[in-house]
Amino acid sequence: MHGLMINEQERREIEYLLKREMEEITFDLGDHRIDQGLKKAMEERYEVLFQIFRRFATREECLQYMPRKKKQN
Repeated sequence: MHGLMINEQERREIEYLLKREMEEITFDLGDHRIDQGLKKAMEERYEVLFQIFRRFATREECLQYMPRKKKQN
């Protein structure tokens, strides 16, 4: 485990970057031209970004960006 000391401006910047990256991944996951293997990697990356985002965001923001559960067939 690592610790990180940041000021408020840096926290807001990290939060902004995480939101932007998660929104980009969400957008790309909707593209039918992207290979399923690549989409799986993108979903894994989203999970990691979301775990970091949870440390900065409010509960309401977390609910907005919460990863969607996959349908079980």
